[in-house]
Amino acid sequence: MAYQTVNPYTNEIVKTYPDATPEEIETALTKGAKLYQQWRSTNIQSRADTLHHIADLMRKHEDSLAKTMVIDMGKLLKEAKGEVELCAIIADYFADHGADMLKPTPIKSGAGDAWVEKHATGVVLMVEPWNFPYYQIMRVFAPNFMVGNPMILKHAANTPGSAVAFEQLVKEAGAPDGSLTNLFLSYDQVGTVIADSRIQGVALTGSERGGKAVAAAAGENLKKSTMELGGMDSFIVLPDADLDQVMKVARQVRLYNAGQVCTSSKRFIVAANLYDEFLKRLGEQFASVKPGDPLDAATTLAPMSSAKAKNKLQQQVKEAIEKGATLYQGNTPINLPGQFFEPTILTDIKPENPAYSEEMFGPVAQVYKVESEQDAIALANDSQFGLGGIVFAGDKQHGAQVAGQVETGMEFVNTFMYTLPELPFGGVKKSGYGREMSTLGLEAFVNEELIVAKDAPELDNLAGALF
Repeated sequence: MAYQTVNPYTNEIVKTYPDATPEEIETALTKGAKLYQQWRSTNIQSRADTLHHIADLMRKHEDSLAKTMVIDMGKLLKEAKGEVELCAIIADYFADHGADMLKPTPIKSGAGDAWVEKHATGVVLMVEPWNFPYYQIMRVFAPNFMVGNPMILKHAANTPGSAVAFEQLVKEAGAPDGSLTNLFLSYDQVGTVIADSRIQGVALTGSERGGKAVAAAAGENLKKSTMELGGMDSFIVLPDADLDQVMKVARQVRLYNAGQVCTSSKRFIVAANLYDEFLKRLGEQFASVKPGDPLDAATTLAPMSSAKAKNKLQQQVKEAIEKGATLYQGNTPINLPGQFFEPTILTDIKPENPAYSEEMFGPVAQVYKVESEQDAIALANDSQFGLGGIVFAGDKQHGAQVAGQVETGMEFVNTFMYTLPELPFGGVKKSGYGREMSTLGLEAFVNEELIVAKDAPELDNLAGALF
């Protein structure tokens, strides 16, 4: 596979990178395995200090890091800067709280003094996507760095500049050699690395197709894995919702990052009494965007990440309309050289339409009318995906009750979908398994080792003893 930065605004080929050599792979694995052994006897505080330094450097180099990201995959500069700051927040959080999260957990037991210790397991391979080039790395890197698991990074083929920049920043912070090694791996090489005995875990964020391939390789080699895959997130608007509050959120949750977010609200499920007004106002919001240079502060619609991504979305919209969906608004070419896609709204999508069940990874909103709360819940759950979602209700407690009936890993009531280090991130069904960030994410690749200690065995009480 070709690792290549192609600026999606200018279509210019910026730089091409060669695939990793077998020698580079072996060196990375050797360094990682050696560092794992060293870290087993190293005070965690030294890693916390380094992680804080990484956060400081991210803030110091915010402008250059953000620009690299924009040139790699096209997101708005202000969004890119926000991503850099989020990465710094994540690094600081795990530096501050990682040691406490890793403290032994006592167990009350008749077997004796018992506790569970949390230890590193070894080198972790992370396979990451292009839509958040630094954040996707940081949410695996920060907790595992604190745990003591060295990491190898295989980033997306179209964001190699961001991968190099992140690796260089980790080195600049003084992290030990092997803490994070970026490798431009081919698909075949990914399988080879997973099979290596020095790899003890695999974390992937990406497509369903990529997840199946990597999870199969991990399973074949009995390696633990976490999968964060796609989403068809619902945005439920209940009959008593405050539409003014709804509209403060609706555009942003679909058009942020040009709609290329796994947790974007892709299906707006709106109560019948609010449907017409919601559709009208969403259309007005979508029509108000300003496409242009993502490095220009005046631009509000960025290009999509690549010609491939744009062409796929265009084909999906075309097929949806051919199969009976109504084009309410959009889907008109934008007269600019970059990979722009006009924000589009589709309605009247029936279950037999491919659009009903396929994730559209770009600025396309599906809007559904429902007659009851139960219809809204049933429609939200009628999906093979279960990543996240939003519910707007007049009363947040009732909204939370509805949210609890939606089959997802994350639900937010009367607010944006947040991603913060203390909040676990992940889904169910075809959206994957496992969690990243929070205590759950930190424990994704730890050995939870049971220790039981007594002064002497009690030979007259051997119930439960194993020989």
